[in-house]
Amino acid sequence: MRIIDCLATAHNLGLVALAALVCVLGSWITVNLLQRIRVTRSAVRAAWIFLGAVAGGATIWCTHFVAMIAYEPGVDVAYGPGMTGLSLLVAICGSAAALMTSGLRGRVFPILAGAIFGVTVAIMHFVGMAAFAVDAVMHWSAAYVTASIVGSVVFGVLSFFLASRATEARGRWAAIGCMVLGIVVLHFTAMAALSVLPFAPVDGALTGDDAKHALALGVAGVGLLVLGAGAASYALDSQSRGLAKARLQHLIEGGVDGMAVQRAGVVIAVNSALLKLMGLEREAVLGASLSQWAEDVGRLTDGDMIQSSLTTATGEVLPVELSAKEDQGGGEEVMIYAVRDLRARLAQERRIAHLARNDSLTGLPNRASFLERLTRLTATVKPEETLALFALDLNRFKEVNDLYGHAVGDQLLCRIAERLRDALQDGEFIARQGGDEFVAMAPVTSREQARAVADRLRAAVIQPVTIDHADLSCGASIGVSLWPEDATDLSTLINNADLAMYRAKASLTVDVCFYEADMDQAVRARRRVTQALREALDNERFELHYQVQASVETGKATGYEVLLRWRGDDGDYISPSDFIPVAEETGLILPIGEWVLRQACRQAAAWEEPHRIAVNLSPVQLSHVDLPRLVHQVLLETGLAPSRLELEITETAMISDMARTTHVLRQLKALGVTIAMDDFGTGYSSLSTLRAFPFDKIKLDRSFMTELDGAAPQSRAIIRAVLTIGESLSIPVLAEGVETPEQLAFLRAQGCDEVQGYLLGRPQPEADALSQGVAATPQFEAERAVA
Repeated sequence: MRIIDCLATAHNLGLVALAALVCVLGSWITVNLLQRIRVTRSAVRAAWIFLGAVAGGATIWCTHFVAMIAYEPGVDVAYGPGMTGLSLLVAICGSAAALMTSGLRGRVFPILAGAIFGVTVAIMHFVGMAAFAVDAVMHWSAAYVTASIVGSVVFGVLSFFLASRATEARGRWAAIGCMVLGIVVLHFTAMAALSVLPFAPVDGALTGDDAKHALALGVAGVGLLVLGAGAASYALDSQSRGLAKARLQHLIEGGVDGMAVQRAGVVIAVNSALLKLMGLEREAVLGASLSQWAEDVGRLTDGDMIQSSLTTATGEVLPVELSAKEDQGGGEEVMIYAVRDLRARLAQERRIAHLARNDSLTGLPNRASFLERLTRLTATVKPEETLALFALDLNRFKEVNDLYGHAVGDQLLCRIAERLRDALQDGEFIARQGGDEFVAMAPVTSREQARAVADRLRAAVIQPVTIDHADLSCGASIGVSLWPEDATDLSTLINNADLAMYRAKASLTVDVCFYEADMDQAVRARRRVTQALREALDNERFELHYQVQASVETGKATGYEVLLRWRGDDGDYISPSDFIPVAEETGLILPIGEWVLRQACRQAAAWEEPHRIAVNLSPVQLSHVDLPRLVHQVLLETGLAPSRLELEITETAMISDMARTTHVLRQLKALGVTIAMDDFGTGYSSLSTLRAFPFDKIKLDRSFMTELDGAAPQSRAIIRAVLTIGESLSIPVLAEGVETPEQLAFLRAQGCDEVQGYLLGRPQPEADALSQGVAATPQFEAERAVA
């Protein structure tokens, strides 16, 4: 009651209303500046603290002195200028300390800042009262003084605490109200604690109602001017912030990813992409914390990027990538969060991972998965168990591609792969190696069980498949190798299964073949031959032998066929039938053939007699070498006349690529060399071959001479026919393999042009062959004697 009585009877209510207006306006400005300071972390913050300290201090000081001027103790009053100025300085400095403290991070600092503000209001009041000069005795009530200080501190704490938590206008007005109450409660409770007992009038003091009113208006005017400047600064800043916020919203709307901007822990801007991702309206997100939907947001700092999850409005949890960027533009500390939807990327990564381990066409595991599984199974197979590896190759699949196209072939592969997958049992595994090759593995206890698995897989393959109204089917060749019976390392196990599969594929009656030790003996032997051929070529261990060719009519030598001989490490010659096929398969026939051609031309160029030499050409040389260029180069290097070089090719070489071979042979013939058809009569289209190219000679295959000894009428008829064809086409015919005088007599009687064989002489090295001169003469004399 004493406070109300003091307010009602001892104060000029008009001036009290003016003090209240100053207090409310100043508190509104101070609270808004307080929130501005809390979100500012740059150098601009110091300016806001200064402006807030001036505004807060002016609010406290002006409210106090306008209310003091409204106070009517019944005696004249004067104010000491020193203490008055000090009270203003206390108000400003205390407000600055409170504002700086409130800007610190931590829950306790807003409470501490409020307490500092409350104490500042109390100190300023009592310092100001020290400037109160009156000719009277002033008595203070300790209880009311204590109550005033406590009230000021309590309401100060509430004001700063509410301001630190306020996110809406209602919260800010609550903080403003508490600040006003803190100042008002302090002043009027402290004034109620004061009792004035008048003495005589005070000389030199400012007295009179007019002077008091003028002083009150002056103090209020100064205060309002200061507060107006603060309000104007805040308004301009708010407008600037509004424009910046609009620009920020415009910028983040252009982002493909979801974006949100937070200030002081709440969202102040969000783009449509994030709203669409979350399934929320903009109003539901603004003013809230992004951590409500993405909990990892709270632990992100500037530059961080993490994978997290986002909970949508429907409760769906989405995988997202969160990144944060701190921005202090304009003095505000804001965090810009980017939220990227990872569903598409994770799906693509899963697809890439799937493709890395699975076949893209059939969906079966690929070779990488197969090797991984095989490694794991061989490492964990039990001692009493056996692991069977199946290499499966489709038969007649190429025919499907050729007849129906690759699209149908792909469909057939997919259907077969599906059937193979369905045919698997527990513990079994199948993968596609590529093309029409598959590989499977299964734990077994015996060969019979492994064969049962192979038969089951084969049955799944050979069932007809209907595609586009066509019934298609493939066979299957399966090779089986067993671990650890057939191999103790993975590469050998796989190689053995392939060897067995190739054996099954080459067989006309067997579809499933188990690996046997002798299978790779041929492979090893072929490898040994290949290596030995390389060494022989590098070390020049090859030799050239010559077999004489003679005229049937005169018996004189017409030329020599060049034959390649290879002497092994044991000193014995290795049969050409053992190493020529290997050389052709491995491509070594190319450097070997070039060596033969060059060496033969060089030796023949040094002979005294200008005999012709006949060099055999491999089909590989015709298809893989620029043969005309090579022959021309060799002739130039050795000096051999082109007319002395005869090149022999087989019908097989012609048929494999008729157009290209014919073109090459025409280029060779243009150089001046002669072209002979070797092994005539053993091919598939001899007559069409003769028609395609004008050969200079036909060499009749030796097989006809062998059958001639048995008086075979078919061989005699064929020989007569070939000789007739040669005569009709004006192409000389040379018969190979002549070994008896009877064979020679028959050929002479039928009009054969030239012969070659053991009857005339066996192949000999250069010196022996040429030392005989015309080697055929004795044999021809013997033939004449028989005749």
